[in-house]
Amino acid sequence: MRRRSIAIVAIACALFGTAATLWTRAGRAEGPGRVTPFAVRAPDGVRVRVQVLNGTKTRGLARRATMLLRDRGFDVVEVGTIDGVFDTTLVLDLSGHPEWASRVARVLSPGRVQTRADSSRYLDIAVVLGSTWRPPSEPFHP
Repeated sequence: MRRRSIAIVAIACALFGTAATLWTRAGRAEGPGRVTPFAVRAPDGVRVRVQVLNGTKTRGLARRATMLLRDRGFDVVEVGTIDGVFDTTLVLDLSGHPEWASRVARVLSPGRVQTRADSSRYLDIAVVLGSTWRPPSEPFHP
């Protein structure tokens, strides 16, 4: 009887420890001051025009990224493919708004941001999707 009680207490402590660890990790990932990719959105009251180019051999990736960015409030005005295969997603700041490019990079993470001023284009951000980007598993909300 005593061994059974000790086993039950040990199992309860293990379950409690696991639950506390998971709860602490979730709090760190989504706590105050932390921004998850799901919370990143386009700035309010601003139209951020984005071009999305598929730089991989995976068909339909640019379309999935377009749906994700539109779901987050970005205005994707052009979608296409680009020759070559890229490993990492590249987000180009074309209009001198690094914060906008940073937001797009966080939505499409992992990605890196580069500034390439281009006043002759009507785009604010250009995205070249790399093979490390995976579409999220959660559904999009059009």
